[in-house]
Amino acid sequence: MSVFPDISVIMSKSAPFQRAADAPALPASTVKFILYCLASFRGLIILMMILETGQAAGSILVPYAIKAIMDGVVHVSANQPVLESLRQPLLLLLGLNIAEILFSRASGAVLIIMGPRLRQRTSRALYAYLQYHSPRYFSRHFAGALAHRISETAMSVNHTTWSVLCDFWPILITFGVSISLLFNVHQGLGLFVAGWVFTYTSLSYFLATRCQPYAQNYAATRSLVNGKIVDAVTNILNAKLFARLQFEREFLDGFLETEVQQGRRTFWFMERIRWFQFTAAAMLKVGTVYYALTLWDGGLISVGDFTMSVGLALLVISDARNLTRRFLEFFEYVGNVANGVETIVQPHEIVDIANAQPLKITEGKIEFRHVCFGYEPDQPVFSDLNVVIEPGQRVGLVGFSGSGKSTFVSLMLRNYQPQSGQILIDGIDIQQVLLDSLHEQVSLIPQDPSLFHRSLKENIAYGRLDVDDDTIISAAQMANADDFIQAMPEGYDSLVGERGVKLSGGQRQRIAIARVMLKDAPVLILDEATSSLDSVTEKTIQENLDRAMGRKTVIAIAHRLSTIAHLDRILVFDQGRIVEDGGHEQLLARRGFYYRLWTMQAGGFLPEQAD
Repeated sequence: MSVFPDISVIMSKSAPFQRAADAPALPASTVKFILYCLASFRGLIILMMILETGQAAGSILVPYAIKAIMDGVVHVSANQPVLESLRQPLLLLLGLNIAEILFSRASGAVLIIMGPRLRQRTSRALYAYLQYHSPRYFSRHFAGALAHRISETAMSVNHTTWSVLCDFWPILITFGVSISLLFNVHQGLGLFVAGWVFTYTSLSYFLATRCQPYAQNYAATRSLVNGKIVDAVTNILNAKLFARLQFEREFLDGFLETEVQQGRRTFWFMERIRWFQFTAAAMLKVGTVYYALTLWDGGLISVGDFTMSVGLALLVISDARNLTRRFLEFFEYVGNVANGVETIVQPHEIVDIANAQPLKITEGKIEFRHVCFGYEPDQPVFSDLNVVIEPGQRVGLVGFSGSGKSTFVSLMLRNYQPQSGQILIDGIDIQQVLLDSLHEQVSLIPQDPSLFHRSLKENIAYGRLDVDDDTIISAAQMANADDFIQAMPEGYDSLVGERGVKLSGGQRQRIAIARVMLKDAPVLILDEATSSLDSVTEKTIQENLDRAMGRKTVIAIAHRLSTIAHLDRILVFDQGRIVEDGGHEQLLARRGFYYRLWTMQAGGFLPEQAD
């Protein structure tokens, strides 16, 4: 379980819904979100509505053409050719069928043009919005579940749109034209079918809305299960190494069983709706035939009117059944969209202020001024932290696990915002500058670097996208990575696998070092940057790093104190406070906290905590 509080709870305590300036202005309401996605397709949507109207009208007017044919057959004279006397009704029947084909296929062509583009734009907007969430947000969600949520939300926006344009709208046209035709035959017959349509549609909608929570919960469960599967697949090597394949299957079975139960609850509710649907359809069929027969027997309608009435009733029933099914699917799609919007379109925790300016580091002076911060307000990590790192100074951060070293770096990178106080670089409060410009000016080599599933060349060039191959190779050589890269079958074009799994830990770390050397930012942060390397490789890279540091301001987190003993200054952290500050020899001479850390090292590393 994450130690961080739910970001949605945090943001709800602040007044407005805030989003990053460069993020798309996605609405947090499901309906408004769908309309936002459709905004650039207004013309195509109107065209589809016109085409679907033509297709539905052509289909529902076929019984009217058959009525004209039946009435013509009854009144045809003995000496007149049948086909000649029925020429007009037959041409009408032919025209209606041709119109139905042309309108429906034209609508299909518009759908092909619009559909993939709508999904693309929805996915792009959701991903762009997701990018600006804070590390706290990503710590609370599976990466696989978020990716699945984007894909399913985009697909559901498409299906929701098609349900309205290709199902509900044509059905509305069908009902309207059918009732109008039946009113022309006999007012009572028209009222009977109109009453049935109104009652059936209202009850179908009511039952479908009752089904929506089931569908939404089922969608959320599927998303959770997908995230668990991705997590299990990502860690499949761990499962093998610990002989936990059976355990993982049983662990996943629990979530799969939950999905089964949620699915059954949803489908049983849908089955009850289908009982209503079939019963109501039978009532309309029997009622229309009986009523039309009594009207015909009383001489109030013709044979053609009777035939048309029965035909229209059957078409209405067919579309009504489709309407009920589509209501259920529609609310499932809406539930998927709502789940995606609820998950992704949350307030952004870290945003640039209005009129924020780009940061340009000229010296590299870093200052923490009265900084107070806690991941949870009632559990502070720092209370009134003050420290100044001079330009070009190389500073090591040491202390037991949980003492505040990583939090210090995270605040500097604006991964989190202090509750009070200021963090300044060259005298400029980093809360007042563009976040991207801050990250462009600061480089980080993490302890466990993550690589893209792309080529080695692309991963190294991520530090600076506009460099040539020679510069990439030079950076790899400085990181002592060129030899192992050249030994790979495809050299710099070799793919590294998801998160770099095809490489060893030391190889990944060297690629990360090369990437940062290429970036050449004025401030460099090292988080156990050489912890995965052997001593010979570490010494070589450390020498290259020292040359690359030049006049940069450097902050290095270390659990192996020998790696930072040569730095200009060491800050010793303990329980969120800087308890000692000075050079290696100076701190040892004090025989204080740092001296204790130095003497407690086992194999060159600090223990997790003091005895």
